Amino acid sequence: MPPITKLIKRLRSLEKWEKVLYITFAAQLINVVGFSSIFPFLPLYVDSLGSRFDLSIEFLSGLVFSSQAFTMMIAAPIWGALADRYGRKLMMVRAMFGGAVLVFWMGYVSSAEMLIFVRALQGLVTGTISAANALIAATVPRDKLGYGLGLNQVALWGGVSFGPLIGGLIADASGYRATFILTAVLLVLGGILTIVGVEENFEPTTDDTGNKPSILEDWKHILAAPGVKMAYLVRFLMTLGRTILVPIAPLFIIQLLPGNAPINFYTGLVIATSGAASTITAVWLGKIGDKIGHRRVLLLSSLWMTIFYLPQGLVTAAWQLLVLQLLTGAGLGGLITAVTSLLAQYTRPGEEGSVFGFDSALVSGGRVLAPLLGAGVAYWVSLRAALSLTGVLFLVIFFIVMYLIPQPKKEGVISYETPA
Repeated sequence: MPPITKLIKRLRSLEKWEKVLYITFAAQLINVVGFSSIFPFLPLYVDSLGSRFDLSIEFLSGLVFSSQAFTMMIAAPIWGALADRYGRKLMMVRAMFGGAVLVFWMGYVSSAEMLIFVRALQGLVTGTISAANALIAATVPRDKLGYGLGLNQVALWGGVSFGPLIGGLIADASGYRATFILTAVLLVLGGILTIVGVEENFEPTTDDTGNKPSILEDWKHILAAPGVKMAYLVRFLMTLGRTILVPIAPLFIIQLLPGNAPINFYTGLVIATSGAASTITAVWLGKIGDKIGHRRVLLLSSLWMTIFYLPQGLVTAAWQLLVLQLLTGAGLGGLITAVTSLLAQYTRPGEEGSVFGFDSALVSGGRVLAPLLGAGVAYWVSLRAALSLTGVLFLVIFFIVMYLIPQPKKEGVISYETPA
């Protein structure tokens, strides 16, 4: 039997939730490859565009990244609430096609200020990760949430790993505009795949009287559920820990390498190694969480991260940092999947859009604050202190999980046990 025939036969034999999961995975992978392919050269693109008002290129480069994160922080909860009213599939399609238009526009802007404006619009319009998490959480059986959400993290980290490489190669060969066009095409393909392949039997959330609750009522109910606030706090601290090193990693690595070493290559290798490790462990630790409980995986992963992050401020050679980043990347796969799974278990079916909209807003807020915090500690104290601070953040997460995060019962999603 030809391989393509076997594949078609296998797809037809899948359960409905499996089809939704795997098609969402494929669409998300295409989407993230597209978005992340423009990351490597955005500061260089800003420099090539120039400033209409003679502003600092360094300042404008920072705004290119922070403007998108800031507007997404504002818009994500609103899109999430709308997903619970009109469907999660619709939100994925909206984010992909809207992103395609805006990314295509970025290739034709005439100044750095215009690029920042379009990036801010991108933050308002896009948000495929939270939409995909909501769709998976609403479709996959609760006892397989760790596997489903872990697979979505594989799409995320896999795309982040390959996208910059592809984008850098195309930019070098054909120019910046070609990369923006490719990204737009990939987002359109992801949107088409979602429209054709994802079947969602959507029913909007209603209250006890059969009416749709207001967006504010949804948010109040979610935040009042046991465990949710602490899970959100863990997510925010985890985002700080993940991204606090972004502006200072190259500065620290250059101190560990000889003068003639390929610094850019080694910096990329450190980041890619951590991402690859997270990709590998996300599904595996998600499956383990489905069996032993995601709270336990979260507790052990945060302890693991603490143990291997604290020494990073003491390394004396680049290879030591590389090994430690590999180990912390492995633990990060468990952290991300466990928090996402717990949020789904702490809340009612039908609230997934609002739950992961808030989640996306907190991640975006962390992305805005973390580089400022890391750069501030590095400037006022030292680069090594900034790395050690990351370990302290994960130690705080460990104690929050141990004493403040409840354990959901296996048979329910809105009844709880006290922390063990």
